[in-house]
Parts: sequence; structure tokens; C-alpha cells
Amino acid sequence: MTATVKSRLMCVPRDAGQAMVEFMLVATFIMILFTSIVQMIMYMYAYTTYADSAKEGIRYAIVHGTGRNSANCSGPGNPSVTPALTCTDSTGNYVKDAVVNFGVLSFQNFARVDVAVDYNPNGANGAGAGCSAAGCLVRVTVAHTYTPLFFKWANFTLRAAADGRVMN
Repeated sequence: MTATVKSRLMCVPRDAGQAMVEFMLVATFIMILFTSIVQMIMYMYAYTTYADSAKEGIRYAIVHGTGRNSANCSGPGNPSVTPALTCTDSTGNYVKDAVVNFGVLSFQNFARVDVAVDYNPNGANGAGAGCSAAGCLVRVTVAHTYTPLFFKWANFTLRAAADGRVMN
């Protein structure tokens, strides 16, 4: 080996790998930031979908209150009319189905057990029991354990509710 070749090999700068290390640190930070932003967007989308599904359940409940007959109504019925009207769907399962049909758009495993339908919440009508007659208050509550797309260990419960008054 000649002296010039030997001197060129010895002249490698001491910071030759610094750019690559800095790039990897910045790229890792950018990927974590991007993943977190996408996860936050998915979280906000799921919450908005749950809130809208609760509103969809309220729409169904207020329109299908006592109805014209017991086959079309949803809720506990109307005991104040003669003869008393009892609904075939006294537990509000049709309302829950309307909520679930809308809630599956959240890309989560959304089920009927995540939905609660309360006719006459807090005894607002003074009747003490459930009421699905015109003017009765109904509340639909959605509580679902949200599973993130990227960080599967960070589960938490999203809650949304909507209130309305039965129309007919």
C-alpha cells in the first residue's frame, strides 16, 4: 500500500454515521406522532358515531312511543288510556337495534349490551314507572369499551347519551 491510499483510509470523519442516527431518531418520532394523530382521529370518529347512534335511538323511541297499536310501539306502553296499551317491545330492544345498526359504523365490536334505554329517567314524569306515552321522557345511553387501533393495551369506555320526549 502506498502512503496516499493509507492516508485516505485514515481520513474518515469521526461523525460519518451521525446523519443516519439523527435520521432514525427523527423518523421514529415522526412515526409515533403520525400514529398518535391517526389514533386520535379514530377515537373522535368513534365517539361521534356513538353520540349519533344514541340520537338515532332517540329518534326511533320518540316516533314509536305508544304508536297506534301494541304491535308498532316500543317501550313500556301507556297505562293511562283505556284499555291500557302494552307494547310488544316493552324492554326497548327495537330501540337498541336501531342504535346498534348505526353504531357499527364506528369500526368497533358494538353490541346491544352497550346500549341502555330508559323510559322515564329519574322519575321525570312523576309516574314512577316507565312510560312511553306522548310527552314521556326517554334516554338512550351508549357505553362501549373502546379498543384503539394501534395501542391495544389502552382500552377505555366511551359514553354518550341523548334525551327526547315521546311524540305519539
